[in-house]
Amino acid sequence: MSVLQATQRVYNHLPQEALRDIAKALRIPFADVYGVATFYTRFHLEPRGEHIVRICQGTACHVKGAPEVTAAIVDALGVGVGETAADLSFTVEAVSCVGCCGLAPVVLVDDKTFGGLKPKAAREMISRLRKEYDR
Repeated sequence: MSVLQATQRVYNHLPQEALRDIAKALRIPFADVYGVATFYTRFHLEPRGEHIVRICQGTACHVKGAPEVTAAIVDALGVGVGETAADLSFTVEAVSCVGCCGLAPVVLVDDKTFGGLKPKAAREMISRLRKEYDR
């Protein structure tokens, strides 16, 4: 696990060639390394954005407008849910629950929490973040 974590920190994902190198170095079957990498959701086999946008889809968030907020963010970023921008700036993820039901609907961007969002506010948030991260 620690080797996979360290590798992911370097590449921001786990390239297949790196998994093969790990298996060889540790003298274990590639299938075992691949199995661990694909079992845990914190490991990623595809490149990810520098900034991760997690949109809560839990019941409270859904009822309070998460589908509309999701659509606004996807539109503002030009990146679909489960996808990464071509320039590797953002990855958009739908998550089950972030435990902030009182702030619904909730979006996490890296370590920042944005609650009570409406579609217009979500678009404005993305615009501000783009400017902030471009510095």
